[in-house]
Amino acid sequence: MKSTPSKFGKTPHQPSLWTRADALKVHADDPTTTQPLVSANFPVLSDEVFIWDTMPLRDIDGNITSVDGWSVIFTLTADRHPNDPQYLDQNGNYDVIRDWNDRHGRAKMYYWFSRTGKDWKLGGRVMAEGVSPTVREWAGTPILLNEQGEVDLYYTAVTPGATIVKVRGRVVTTEHGVSLVGFEKVKPLFEADGKMYQTEAQNAFWGFRDPWPFRDPKDGKLYMLFEGNVAGERGSHKVGKAEIGDVPPGYEDVGNSRFQTACVGIAVARDEDGDDWEMLPPLLTAVGVNDQTERPHFVFQDGKYYLFTISHTFTYADGVTGPDGVYGFVADSLFGPYVPLNGSGLVLGNPSSQPFQTYSHCVMPNGLVTSFIDSVPTDDTGTQIRIGGTEAPTVGIKIKGQQTFVVAEYDYGYIPPMLDVTLK
Repeated sequence: MKSTPSKFGKTPHQPSLWTRADALKVHADDPTTTQPLVSANFPVLSDEVFIWDTMPLRDIDGNITSVDGWSVIFTLTADRHPNDPQYLDQNGNYDVIRDWNDRHGRAKMYYWFSRTGKDWKLGGRVMAEGVSPTVREWAGTPILLNEQGEVDLYYTAVTPGATIVKVRGRVVTTEHGVSLVGFEKVKPLFEADGKMYQTEAQNAFWGFRDPWPFRDPKDGKLYMLFEGNVAGERGSHKVGKAEIGDVPPGYEDVGNSRFQTACVGIAVARDEDGDDWEMLPPLLTAVGVNDQTERPHFVFQDGKYYLFTISHTFTYADGVTGPDGVYGFVADSLFGPYVPLNGSGLVLGNPSSQPFQTYSHCVMPNGLVTSFIDSVPTDDTGTQIRIGGTEAPTVGIKIKGQQTFVVAEYDYGYIPPMLDVTLK
């Protein structure tokens, strides 16, 4: 895609490409890039709610932050309905799989707190009913702003449409726990434009969500990552030589991969408060490779920009595939060029024996990776499964240049703070 000059004065950049040749190097079950097996006997945070995407409280530089010794996480959350006739089968048994699969339509933002970085206690809704302008509250990022405990929660307001929004509130602590106050006025920030980022009118299966604001450690400006799809009518995209990459003979046929148009979007703030934003061309595109690059985020290490995103097996294009999990890319500067980590992009995938065990991974600057449990087989055939809706075991990875390695496994939902802020 062509880059568009920025009114803000940024030098136009060309998006980096995740190519089909890169994706051909993806291999499941490599022990250096595979999440350890999750036991079917996992504990559940709550019998009353499902949780999935987990958003640890952090500062604008990405550091996981506790407040007065209390760790805080935000989660996408939905009530479980074990007694709702809608979710009972013909024998009167709770159909937890159907309930779980319906959760996205009623997703709300909740928060949890802990003294230990695990053993999370439910705090409740972040926003009162009716505050968010749309039906669904989808994932984003909570940013601790200052020692007064002010928090900007950037998130995705969905249905109708999809809008990147933010709401400001404050975290309050006592010796017994944490409460959130405020979070009463939601400010819309921006939507897909149809020129750089695909709109719902262009593609009913579009994606535009998952804001992740950050301050560039090199130029000091405020930016935001988000998930998008490359603009254009569905099916109109071209998968050319650049998107295919250096494939061996016999792999030139791309099938219907023109329908896969994922990208990692970026915007720059025109102000210091993050109230006024300008979208820029994508940092990375995956046309002909994959249709989802969800929850993009950075780890800044050794002067490099490590860009992580999550994706699914079912969103891959014809002729390429990979496990559900984390994919990553690295560059020496914010606007690239980015190259795939480990040659393929795969950083942490589910094992083929349990392909849906975890998802929505977040790589933290300390090398810890949190995710949620989706479903785990309970028999050898894989036909019987246990639904999760709870925190997965945290995994430790090591990042070395253009490679990553799985090096550790920790407790369920272990998200320790990197720094503690004492409120004034």
